Amino acid sequence: MLRALPRISPSKHIQAALKPKFIPISVQKKLLHTDHEENKYVKIVEVGPRDGLQNEKQLIPVQTKVKLIELLAQAGLPVVETTSFVNPKWVPQMGDNHDVFTTIQKKANVSYPVLTPNLQGLKGALKAGAQEVAVFVAVTESFNRKNTNCSTEESLQRAGQVIKEALDNGLQVRGYLSCVLGCPYEGPVEPELVATMAKKLYDAGCYEISLGDTIGTGTPGSMNKLLTQVLKVVPANRVAVHCHDTYGQALANISKALDHGVRVVDSSVSGLGGCPYAPGAKGNVATEDVVYMLNGMGLETNVDLDALIDIGQWISNELGRDTGSRAGAALLAAKRAKLLRAKL
Repeated sequence: MLRALPRISPSKHIQAALKPKFIPISVQKKLLHTDHEENKYVKIVEVGPRDGLQNEKQLIPVQTKVKLIELLAQAGLPVVETTSFVNPKWVPQMGDNHDVFTTIQKKANVSYPVLTPNLQGLKGALKAGAQEVAVFVAVTESFNRKNTNCSTEESLQRAGQVIKEALDNGLQVRGYLSCVLGCPYEGPVEPELVATMAKKLYDAGCYEISLGDTIGTGTPGSMNKLLTQVLKVVPANRVAVHCHDTYGQALANISKALDHGVRVVDSSVSGLGGCPYAPGAKGNVATEDVVYMLNGMGLETNVDLDALIDIGQWISNELGRDTGSRAGAALLAAKRAKLLRAKL
């Protein structure tokens, strides 16, 4: 039997690093972009260009990445996570981060966040002109050591340093929590532990906390228990879900999160992506599948599904594989069949 995970009690040094910071009113207004008078709008955070491509073995040309990002923004996605300012020794695919970020033609009212695992990464992001960054911490000790070669306490300390420096430079900061519904090394995760860590990142200044089911073991039942605890300490309009579809549970888990009032969903075009430190993880939930489901629920995303499906097919062709989107594959097949009938 797996032993229960202990609560983390950060040292005074870490608590100081994670101490809530004053945020100017002008910045606070920017941070309210997920609030809506009606609860019909769901913000999609497209993570394909970063989380989706970072583990590809073949180095993808800058031009292809730039085209993907621009097409996704043109399709109506309000947030397109662009790249990661990480040491290329660890993630070679992101070694072109500066070139990609400075080459894309950015649209007004679209956010282009970048991942910054440490202060060195933040320095690179600032140099490139990023306006929003993301930090990440895993909930479990083992995953942190495998993923970032440091303890959970050290990982929290790093995140706190990046958050403080980013806020001091007027940037928005998003916080990722990994392994919220299960860890490949430690098994099930206590919802109370996730809630404690989510609150630390939120209090430190992250405007939004993304809860990542990194290995896709979550179910609507475990998602319900998780959000019951997290939403006690972080408002629902400051929470996002980031679901992997390893066991085919991603859409069901997202639907459960919607029941709790969560209105931000991370997804990846064509279901691109995975995690090299999470054995068995198949990849992110496909953006096409999420938008198709939300449309059917009468919720709004402002995303052009037809354009999104074409983008998913295009990037899949570029990578030499079939689309990972079930809805995309089905709708493309229906379109082809309709064209074929029209020719007869």
